[in-house]
Amino acid sequence: MEVENAQPYGEGGAEAILNVQPNTSISIAYHHHFGPHADLMLLELDEKLLPDILNQRVTLRGQPDEDAVLCSQSKTYAIKFVGTSNSLFLIPPSDLSIALGASPNSSKKDHDNLTVASVIKVVPGSMELVEVAPRLDKLKVLLSENPYSFDEVSQMNTESTHKNRGLYAWNDLIEKVQASDEELCTGLRALSAVEIDGYWRLLDENFVDEILNMLLHNAVLNDWLLNALNEDEVLRVLEADGFPLKIVRHCLEVYGRKVDDETRGGCTWRLEDRPLCVHFARVILRGEKMKLERFMEEWRKKVPEGMNASFDVLEGEVLTEKIGIETWIYAFSVSSLSSVPAERFSRLFQEKPKWDGKELQPFIRDLKVPGLSSEGLLLKYTRRTQPSANAEPIFSAR
Repeated sequence: MEVENAQPYGEGGAEAILNVQPNTSISIAYHHHFGPHADLMLLELDEKLLPDILNQRVTLRGQPDEDAVLCSQSKTYAIKFVGTSNSLFLIPPSDLSIALGASPNSSKKDHDNLTVASVIKVVPGSMELVEVAPRLDKLKVLLSENPYSFDEVSQMNTESTHKNRGLYAWNDLIEKVQASDEELCTGLRALSAVEIDGYWRLLDENFVDEILNMLLHNAVLNDWLLNALNEDEVLRVLEADGFPLKIVRHCLEVYGRKVDDETRGGCTWRLEDRPLCVHFARVILRGEKMKLERFMEEWRKKVPEGMNASFDVLEGEVLTEKIGIETWIYAFSVSSLSSVPAERFSRLFQEKPKWDGKELQPFIRDLKVPGLSSEGLLLKYTRRTQPSANAEPIFSAR
């Protein structure tokens, strides 16, 4: 294949290159619009993504100070530049060559010596997509700016409460958070966020505590079964106590699950042990370290009768430590940790230099790194020691 200097009428298109037969050659030349063309880039794609690209079902997301990511409907991809040491010529299709314009002074002789293909740019490399975990840490930071509280319920003019107070609608979130739509929805559910007046909100912890205590109080007064709560009755009673219907229903979704009960009619809910037990444990341990015996006593008083207030349900929510002969407990929730593996492990080993495997698992189980299992994460970020074959492995910082 021969490369010639820029021709006055070298406007052949890429079709000529695509039709080159084996053991043949053609002439190519620099297009008279040849240049750096920084707006033209090559993107290497997996075939599975091609329909999304062609049908414009992907978006680029990120702020000016962030590396952009490409998001499909369900996945997030980092964009990386891969350079090449070979010269890679970019030849536009013939219709684009014509659109760019041929030399107006071309003659018949020029036509007779028409260059077959015209290079418009030498490409230094291509962009490559690598699937990554969604960057959802920012979501919690944004929604934590202004949690929804009981004080806000009592305010009549909702427009004035929303103005300039760090509230975020769906369109705001997809602009600021680097995650696909499906991943963002999953993140909102994991944070127990609720959409109120078009804005996604976290509920203030004290507000949630008020609702749950009032629900349990009314359950005692009205002889409600916690495994068979009638939604209509619960909503009616708690609305009379001043709680918005949407918020009460949201709490039922977070702390319970729907059950089939044809005998009662309407929608029936069952309060679940773990979310309710975890909530009351957080309330008791808020900013405080306690002796384990005292905590267990207070915790079991708060947890409704019949629920399993077993210490096992608090895995991933608390840590214990020995001080002398006594065991102390304090809040340390996996939900407060970074979703970036390096940052997660750094924080864990800052809290405790050594972890046994059983204790560590609840704090890394939720880490999702495409192509890397939990075992792979442990190999990459920890050092494993095992005093004996029967002993529990111990993990420390690598």
